[in-house]
Amino acid sequence: MSRKTLKVTLVRSPVSAKKDHQATVLGLGLKRMHQTRELEDTPAVRGMINKVAYMVRVAN
Repeated sequence: MSRKTLKVTLVRSPVSAKKDHQATVLGLGLKRMHQTRELEDTPAVRGMINKVAYMVRVAN
């Protein structure tokens, strides 16, 4: 059984964002601009993505 995943890419710098948004980006495992991570599609990950949606791009 394969698990569903999401590809999350950081497209905007979190430098001038709120501290909790910066922490959320780090929590997603994104450290550099245009870095992509493949994460499990869970409610927790979806919530983190929704919080910083203006900084990330999501693909299936």
